[in-house]
Amino acid sequence: MSTTTSGSTHDGGVNDASGGRTVAAPQSSLDASPALRAQGLTKRFKVGGIGSQRLVHAVEDFNIELFHGQVVALVGESGSGKSTVARLLAQTLPATGGRIELNGRVVKVANGRQLRHYCHDVQMIFQDPFASLNAIHTVRYILGRSVAIHRPGLNHAQRTTAIEELLDEVKLSPPRRFIDKYPHELSGGQRQRIAIARTLAASPDVLLADEPISMLDVSMRLGVLNLLADLRDRKHLAILYITHDVASARYFADQTMVMYAGRIVERGDSETVTQRPAHPYTQLLVASAPDPDHLADAAVGARGEPPSLINPPPGCSFAARCPLANQLCRQELPRLIEVSPGHQAACWAHSDHAGAPVSRSNRQGAQS
Repeated sequence: MSTTTSGSTHDGGVNDASGGRTVAAPQSSLDASPALRAQGLTKRFKVGGIGSQRLVHAVEDFNIELFHGQVVALVGESGSGKSTVARLLAQTLPATGGRIELNGRVVKVANGRQLRHYCHDVQMIFQDPFASLNAIHTVRYILGRSVAIHRPGLNHAQRTTAIEELLDEVKLSPPRRFIDKYPHELSGGQRQRIAIARTLAASPDVLLADEPISMLDVSMRLGVLNLLADLRDRKHLAILYITHDVASARYFADQTMVMYAGRIVERGDSETVTQRPAHPYTQLLVASAPDPDHLADAAVGARGEPPSLINPPPGCSFAARCPLANQLCRQELPRLIEVSPGHQAACWAHSDHAGAPVSRSNRQGAQS
């Protein structure tokens, strides 16, 4: 359940009374089958002129399960493919390969009518609350349009009541203070709450939150995360939380997946992935995150640039930057390997392969 909060929400922020991370939904409360599942999801973009065979390998063999009442964080640097994954799962971008299942049924959107039906169950929260709301319309119109689309048949009075209920849902109270305001009259945190309220009008099962706090003031970020945690618990939502911030993933998410150059390189429960990162890239992310618990003590240094996505290397995509990499890493692509129960990393250093590099932990054990 979410942490206890106090303080005003009118500026889009909530003070965290406990100072701790949101408590994950207990595993027993999760449904047996996922609300949304993707298997082998792949996306390649064609680049160049007519007749060009060059492709950008944006997403490769992506698998995920989103359960009701659970938050999964997708973490990675800019250009790693996180937002492309969100667009694929929202089906606003056609996949090159793989399949998506919604509540156990394979779904492939082919036209506007099917997309609108799909959006009843899967909604997306965008990164920029300044661009995602139309500046020439009031909150009443913005939310009213969403209510009219997803709840047809309501008369004017009923629609107004529904809008006020949505504002209450996102802690913008009393609703009359906000309903006739324009986006420019709201703070960044309040705008993002309006964007979240717009998604709730569809009564979705799944929320795809694409870096929902990255453009907000630091003082407002915690409030939005706590709001999403509260919605997860009250409405039993399945949430994909996309971020480049390892610390917020640890605070907010039940599970964390780390993405690099279009592939998942590590996955597991958030506490394990952030406290005991197994993949050198995750260790690099942890080292770059300002954290009072000094997670950077577990990090291994890395240098260099990400690989070309047009001509990806044959082996591990992180090999050129990895301090552990050897010839095996440069020649063969590692699959996800079980590091501990429920914790996997795509790194040869955790395998039994004869040519595997020696991980830092194994090297330290041998020296002792």
